[in-house]
Amino acid sequence: MAASKTPIYTALGANLLIAITKLAAAVFTGSSAMVSEGIHSLVDTSNEVLLLLGISKSKKPADESRPFGYGRELYFWSFVVSLLFFALGGGFSVYEGIEHLMHPQEVTNPVWNYVVLGIAFIFDGISFITAIKEFKRQRGDTPFWQAVHQSKDPSTFVVLFEDAADVIGILIAFTGILLGQLLENPYIDGIASILIGLLLTAVAILLVRESRSLLMGETPLPEELKAVIELTESDPLVNEVSQHLSTYLAPEEVILILKVNFIREAGNAQITDAIQSIRAAIQSRYPHYKQLFVEPV
Repeated sequence: MAASKTPIYTALGANLLIAITKLAAAVFTGSSAMVSEGIHSLVDTSNEVLLLLGISKSKKPADESRPFGYGRELYFWSFVVSLLFFALGGGFSVYEGIEHLMHPQEVTNPVWNYVVLGIAFIFDGISFITAIKEFKRQRGDTPFWQAVHQSKDPSTFVVLFEDAADVIGILIAFTGILLGQLLENPYIDGIASILIGLLLTAVAILLVRESRSLLMGETPLPEELKAVIELTESDPLVNEVSQHLSTYLAPEEVILILKVNFIREAGNAQITDAIQSIRAAIQSRYPHYKQLFVEPV
């Protein structure tokens, strides 16, 4: 099922506006947690831009240098996004928190932080709801974590986890600023910044793992491949499928090679007709098998 770009555009608009307001509030209040949140939103904004770039590049038609197309551009840019999420989001937030612990600074005018975080929570919440609705549409009845692992479209789960980290990060920043004010302890703000960094690092590790797996190449689900083999072997001229090789080239594009043993009595013309029939049957049921090769053995 093809993914919608709506969650990406929603997240892009929300993160850009929120990043500006968070960083402005950080300048006026001196909050370390707010600086971390501002950096977090800036990183998210750049991530959405890179995902859209990846989607655009993946649509480029095949040519002589890339005969199977450019579908894996999306997987590459999703991997880059995951690394940026780790290095810029998590790394800078932890650094800012440690710096604040070493040189504590009392938060001034905290009311501005509360206002900005409240606005950010609303916008990020809307973006998160949009992303989770899109992911739910794609996964259907598949359990959540299983769907994340099986998903072949990183643009969907990357935005989903980014938005989830946004919402949780805002709650951490709000709690850190509030406790720091109530307890008159500036160190709590730095601790909140470190916690936000650790949160982003954990999410980044998950995204890096999933994006790397897609970039390296994943096969369709075993049940789907089994159905394809059964469909092939249902042809009266086929003895068996002796080997099958497959990998995803893009979220909606699979390359599949079937090595097929045909019956001895079958002539060349019959085998040619059978191959065309097998290809048509498979692609009719599974249209994402766009690169399909049937090789007689």
